[in-house]
Amino acid sequence: MEVDEVVCLPRLSRVAVCGGTHGNELSGVYLVRELLKEEKKVKEKEDEEEPVAVLMVLSNPRAMQQCRRYVDTDLNRCFTHATLNGPMSDTVPYEMIRARELNAMLGPKGSPEAVDLVCDLHNTTANMGLCFIAYSDCDWICLHIFRHLQRQMPDIPMRYIHFDVSSKESYSLDSVGKHGFAMEIGPQPHGVVRSNIYTAMKVGVQHMLDWVRFFNSGTIFEGGFVDVFTMVKHIDYPRDSETHNITAAIHPQLQDRDFCLLHPGDALFQTFSGETVRYKGSEPLYPFFINECAYYEKGIALSLARKKHVMIPSIRVRTGQEQEANEQGFASEEEE
Repeated sequence: MEVDEVVCLPRLSRVAVCGGTHGNELSGVYLVRELLKEEKKVKEKEDEEEPVAVLMVLSNPRAMQQCRRYVDTDLNRCFTHATLNGPMSDTVPYEMIRARELNAMLGPKGSPEAVDLVCDLHNTTANMGLCFIAYSDCDWICLHIFRHLQRQMPDIPMRYIHFDVSSKESYSLDSVGKHGFAMEIGPQPHGVVRSNIYTAMKVGVQHMLDWVRFFNSGTIFEGGFVDVFTMVKHIDYPRDSETHNITAAIHPQLQDRDFCLLHPGDALFQTFSGETVRYKGSEPLYPFFINECAYYEKGIALSLARKKHVMIPSIRVRTGQEQEANEQGFASEEEE
């Protein structure tokens, strides 16, 4: 694909900004609450109708009330079609019920009625800066938004993480929209809010919404290149074979060095008896989510990724005539 080729994409009429999917990741909780206050003030002033409908959603209110990641099960793993459409019982976990409510509000997932874009706000205890986490490395909308934020926020370390789920279905809240990503910012301990992390998230969301308005108004966004980190595998902590308790922590030489290339033979863990466990992989990879608090229960000490240079095309919004011609083309194909 030529970089100067302009791809025409549908208008982004409905955007959802979600916070509190994990109830103890507080930047998103407080930011959505603040955005809801601002929305109320705008409505009271009876300003002109916003060219894009922005839905602010507090995803997991029960977990937020208890300042816990979740009440019964991880809400951000409940958005597969099987979970959303399977049989329900009286003992179904709260988060599965809430996932269906969110799917009805923002979806249904995979349908023409789904919101155009979901931005789900998260915090990590890992030293990752601001990351986009998405299921596609060729979603031009998400990649262009990311590139826009890189340019508008040059002082914030920023990466695009691709979770390749080509062999299985995506399971997180952002997958409900036609386009979607998680905005993950850290380091921030769970259960607290740090002003610098909150501010970075607030500015990032503002730039994301600005980009959507620019796109809908007809702005052409030039193509270029983006570095994408595609997740390869997870690594668990060393564990005792009988108790399954961990026997080591992240090595001091690796701690807080997210996205710094890890070479075979580099220090990986330090056992509680003081020995160094080294990385035995066959290739250098980029570690991230290093020592993430929430992943102890998932058996993940860190994740590893390959970095690649992805070319993205120039894009602009599809005009009304182009949209009509596109719909007629689909109708003709169906008749044939």
